[in-house]
Amino acid sequence: MNDLPRPATKRGEATRQRLLEAAEHEIGAHGFHAASVSSITRRAGTAQGTFYLYFPTKEDALRELVRHMGRELRHALAEATRGAPHRLEAERRGFVAFARFSLGHSNLYRVVMESQFVDDAIYREYYQTLADAYAAGLTGAQAKGEIRRGDPETQAWALMGIAHFLGLRFAIWGGSEPPSEALDAVFDLVRHGLEVRP
Repeated sequence: MNDLPRPATKRGEATRQRLLEAAEHEIGAHGFHAASVSSITRRAGTAQGTFYLYFPTKEDALRELVRHMGRELRHALAEATRGAPHRLEAERRGFVAFARFSLGHSNLYRVVMESQFVDDAIYREYYQTLADAYAAGLTGAQAKGEIRRGDPETQAWALMGIAHFLGLRFAIWGGSEPPSEALDAVFDLVRHGLEVRP
């Protein structure tokens, strides 16, 4: 999968990006099996043969799309939390950023969920990569005394679960950002779970 052809030009990269965006829409809207290469290329405005220059199969396109969406999410979270004065503030900013990302990428949930039925390894990789980065941040915050000591990997998975269902409840099912009172309630739970106890 890591040996997929990469464009040698900016124009080629732009075409590849359009194909990924079209795949995100088609798979998110119709499901992996109902989405066809022809519907993806039609949405991308490319010839069907162009698809195969970048992705040998539709399954390869889905795998790359899941990885791409994971990178985009991690980038959005990193940007949102950059410069936070304390880990607890970074957590708050991160929850808001995740909800906004979910709202702007409403197909994220379906694409990722569909991937488990096509290639369970890429589905697990998506979450494990998120958890690894999250746990590294929590480890650093523990070392600085910003949050209580604990198993950072377990903390990361638990916090990801909270964010996942928060995004599902409001961004995906409700079509809006979580209201401030919901964010306050969630963050109160997170803060009491992470803050250093006297």
